[in-house]
Amino acid sequence: MKQYRHLFFDLDHTLWDFETNAHETLQQLYLDYDLGRHGTFSFEQFNSRYSEVNHALWRLYQANKVTQKQLRETRFLRTLTKLGVAEVDIPADISARFTDILPHKSAVFPHTHEVLGYLRDKGYVMHLITNGFEEVQHLKLVSSKLTDFFQEVITSEASGCLKPDPRMFAHALEKAGATAAESLMIGDNLECDVLGAYNAGIDQVYFNPERRRHFVQTTYEIASLDELRSFL
Repeated sequence: MKQYRHLFFDLDHTLWDFETNAHETLQQLYLDYDLGRHGTFSFEQFNSRYSEVNHALWRLYQANKVTQKQLRETRFLRTLTKLGVAEVDIPADISARFTDILPHKSAVFPHTHEVLGYLRDKGYVMHLITNGFEEVQHLKLVSSKLTDFFQEVITSEASGCLKPDPRMFAHALEKAGATAAESLMIGDNLECDVLGAYNAGIDQVYFNPERRRHFVQTTYEIASLDELRSFL
């Protein structure tokens, strides 16, 4: 079995449980802004529509079709107008509040801390490579007690490019002092993490907790982070 020295993890949807943390944050905003008063949608409809809009905007952001500023300014405007709220009635600061609250949430996927501790004890050097925003990602790491596990945190905002761009992976390898041959990428996104790493000559682990069907060949595939112990 191939020996690796450097492990590169994605953060959102791989270690940090974005959906759970976003759900809690949206629930707080729904109550704080009394969004139920509009009488046209429930919290679950608000949560579902936000998730749909946010994912669509992130795909555009990763394709360099919208900016960070546009993503942040647009997601609640689109969500609430799609739910029948007049633009004039949308709280002006709701997006900023979401960005302030979300990174302080601490839910992670099962086995996250135990597995990272195991890998650290085994001598692996671990890093993060994420398309998330610099300040926000560091806050998430602190809130979820993950900071100490990682030597380098490589964000798209700091590096100037986004996964799956090979330059992002080249930058990460250079910053970590690693080679592609001794590195392994672990992430939940087939395009950004798996194919991005493959095109950079890096082996990959596809984290697929929902066991989605796909036709991409990956070096490894896991449904639980605990499965990393079977080959690392």
